[in-house]
Amino acid sequence: MSAALPPRDRDWHPPALAPDYKSSRLRAPTQKLLRLPSTISEETGPVFGHDTLGPLDADLITNFAASGEMALGPRRCIRGTVRDQNGRPVAGVLVEVWQANAAGRYRHVNEGYLAPLDPNFGGCGRMITDAEGAYQFMTVQPAAYPWPNAPNAWRPAHIHFSLSGPAFGQRLITQMYFEGDPLIPLCPIVQAIPSGKAVEQLVARLDMPHSESMDYLTYRFDITLRGGVQTPFENKMEGM
Repeated sequence: MSAALPPRDRDWHPPALAPDYKSSRLRAPTQKLLRLPSTISEETGPVFGHDTLGPLDADLITNFAASGEMALGPRRCIRGTVRDQNGRPVAGVLVEVWQANAAGRYRHVNEGYLAPLDPNFGGCGRMITDAEGAYQFMTVQPAAYPWPNAPNAWRPAHIHFSLSGPAFGQRLITQMYFEGDPLIPLCPIVQAIPSGKAVEQLVARLDMPHSESMDYLTYRFDITLRGGVQTPFENKMEGM
């Protein structure tokens, strides 16, 4: 079965050591990597139940808000399809997202940015792909924020994605950026990716036909789990 999978392009993903990305200098391995086969429990053990999601889990605008309130910021709909290496939709994938608020601040105990917290925005949500591999959620536009990689360094606006399959070992993590953001080419994390085409796989495109007048803009972010044009993933370069 594995022989039928398309070969992996090792230049598609960033090297472990990218000197302009400061923290990679400390995290990059200095010894030869070891290949450890997964166990049966990792390959078959369930990681989530399809009946544990709440009715507002895919609505980040209201899922943390007080009754009658909503998160502050430009409203956005993010939609897309999860596909395998052959372009076939993958149903039943748990898609989890987390992000900064419209001021660029995370709701996290170690957050050091001085931007204000939004009391009605938790910054996380989740959904499951349908029979056509499609997902969709509502949120607010996250803002850029400073980070201590270098003097006056800023991360582009982005949303973190985690995709989980039916087994414990099937989890992929990536980031989504917004089309036209001038900070994308300045970000050392993005620029550590050698291939410009691979970077394009991380950029969501404006989807005006699915935007709603006087309400929200829609961005489309399709995810490919493996193959020659797979989405770059942070934790598993081979995809799933």
